[in-house]
Order: sequence, then structure tokens, then C-alpha cells
Amino acid sequence: MSRGVKQLVADDLRKSYEKIGSLMIVNVHGLKGTEVNVLRHKLRSKKIEVHVIKNRLAKRVLVGTALEPIGAFLTGPCAFVTGGASAIDTAKELIEQVKEYPALELRHGIIEGEAEVLSIEAISKRKSRAELQGEIVMLFLSPARRVAGCLNVGGKLAGCIKAIADKLEKGETISKVA
Repeated sequence: MSRGVKQLVADDLRKSYEKIGSLMIVNVHGLKGTEVNVLRHKLRSKKIEVHVIKNRLAKRVLVGTALEPIGAFLTGPCAFVTGGASAIDTAKELIEQVKEYPALELRHGIIEGEAEVLSIEAISKRKSRAELQGEIVMLFLSPARRVAGCLNVGGKLAGCIKAIADKLEKGETISKVA
């Protein structure tokens, strides 16, 4: 390939990876061709993509992006895994796929907003955005549940007052209970 063509490819890849905040590195070298195709299809159905790029080109492309720290971990055959609902969901899906494809080697990943490169196993143990949002909603609603419980006592009090009013309308006397 000529230098000009290589530069065009690098520029195109840089534009693609500038928008991405999270990235996982795996090794699909141990899988058969048909297994890789089936794996890619399964991941693609969950909006997860697998890209194989030469390490040297990838390091050049990642310079100046949020993904630059992962360039130090590009050794040997590597494939980039991007997409999914979140990086944590993608890591969990890769862990599930290793059960079916033991030759799939999980390496490292980087999460949006963090400069530290972690193992994919460590990323998968974190809570996803949906789980964190659920916890926040639960914490927010806890005091509201307590207030609602207090209001329930008010409902009982209203029932007692209604019973007294009904007795008085019927002409019955109300006696004090000791």
C-alpha cells in the first residue's frame, strides 16, 4: 500500500475511534474461521462489533484519543471490541462467550471517563449504568416510602373519625374507653 493510502486508512480509523469512549482487546486467533464468524454474528446482534487492526496502525490511530493508554497493551494478535449498551455490558457478554468459545482470550479494556486500563474480568464485575440508576432510584424512594407509611396512619385516623361521625348520626352515644 502506498503511503497516501495508508494515511487515508489511518485518518478514517481515527475518525471512528475518536467517538468511542470504551474499548476491549481480545484475541480471536485460537478460534476457527467459522467460530469467529458465528461469534461476530452473536455480538453484532447485541450491537457489539469486533475489528481486527494491525497493532502498529492501531497505536498510531489511538494517539491523542481517550483510548491512547490501551495502546501499550497491543501485543500479539489483537481484536478491538466496541459497542454494546455499555462497556460493562460488553465485558459481561464477552465473559459469557468465553464459556462457549474457550479459545477466545480476553485481555484488557478501557472504560469511558477512566484513564486506567483494566482486565475485562475486572470490568465485568462492575455495576452497569442501569444497575446504578436502579440503586439511585431505590435510595431516592426510600424516604418517600417512609412518608407514605406515616400517611397510612392518617388513613386509620380518618376511619376512626368517620366511625364516630356515623355513630353520632345514628344517635348513639360515644363513651370514653379507659
